[in-house]
Amino acid sequence: MQVEKLEKTLPEVVQKLEKLKSGETLAAELSWCWVSFQNDQNPVGVIEKGHEALAFFKEAREKNSKAVSKKLVESFEKALS
Repeated sequence: MQVEKLEKTLPEVVQKLEKLKSGETLAAELSWCWVSFQNDQNPVGVIEKGHEALAFFKEAREKNSKAVSKKLVESFEKALS
């Protein structure tokens, strides 16, 4: 997990999740996990919710390729790896 890249990418990821239908809960959970990570440096929740968000984005892209930018998905994948 690349913390510096996540710091840059995560706000955009959360914003996009909030805009997509049924992504609001995941956005809130991911935000909470990020704040928790910043406090205790335990990345488990961020990684888990991050992968859920990636799966959500990929599913959204299958339905509508313009729903989520390819660049955002790729940036987020790199940050989580």
